[in-house]
Amino acid sequence: MRSTSVLPLLLALAAAPFSLGGCETTAPKTALNYSADAKRAYDAAMEEFHAHNWIESQALFRELKQKYSVSNYARLAELRIADADFEQDKFADSIREYRQFVHDHREHPEVPYARARIAESQYREIADSFLLPAGEERDQATIMDAYKELKGYLHDYPEAKESKRMRELLADVTSRLVMHELYVARFYLDKDNYEAAIGRIQYALRNFAGGMIGPGGDVRDDSGLEAEALLLMGEVYLKMHKWTEARESFVAIVKRYPNNALVVQASNYLDYMQKRGV
Repeated sequence: MRSTSVLPLLLALAAAPFSLGGCETTAPKTALNYSADAKRAYDAAMEEFHAHNWIESQALFRELKQKYSVSNYARLAELRIADADFEQDKFADSIREYRQFVHDHREHPEVPYARARIAESQYREIADSFLLPAGEERDQATIMDAYKELKGYLHDYPEAKESKRMRELLADVTSRLVMHELYVARFYLDKDNYEAAIGRIQYALRNFAGGMIGPGGDVRDDSGLEAEALLLMGEVYLKMHKWTEARESFVAIVKRYPNNALVVQASNYLDYMQKRGV
């Protein structure tokens, strides 16, 4: 009879959740629950991000990375942490974080986005005063880094959705580099250092003219800087009495850029040379 009275108690214990020290255990998380919790954490962090609460959002993204490290949302959180630094103009930090993402997750579909952000961060670091060296040239490392990064991105991802923006930035960076070289060339010209002036102009045309070429190989000098470089080179050659080289520079402007205003000056120089028989 005692065994009969014990049976209901055993059945009740079997049906109750197992407890240890008075604390009930919860069922183990499934992969579906884990992903859902990670998404909720990501969405909560994104609310702070969209509200421009950068510090708060970064704290939530870092917590997400720690709690849900094997979730894809942890990878996205790495990008959003970098994005928050980018939005705060902390470009050195954002470059480092985007680079780390690319290094750690080479096959992730967001790698092109991270690469584009690296390039834009480097572009944003370019000082507007870079063009104004006093007696010597300022360090061009920052703008050259941006130029190389943009060229590399467009080589690797010519059709990516960020490519249009990257082409715009490359055109601007290329123009800045050419402008700098022409500035230095004029400095040498004022000092009657003609060889140095020619060297800087040739360097600009040789290394940066590619940034003015369209995807189909067509000449695209929207800025007019290549025509300006050719005109300056022709003027320097005139001072050096190198008539053939000067003529070639002016003729190149007339043939390549017929709609450029500098064609008038180039044509005038050609008429002058013809009249002098040189």
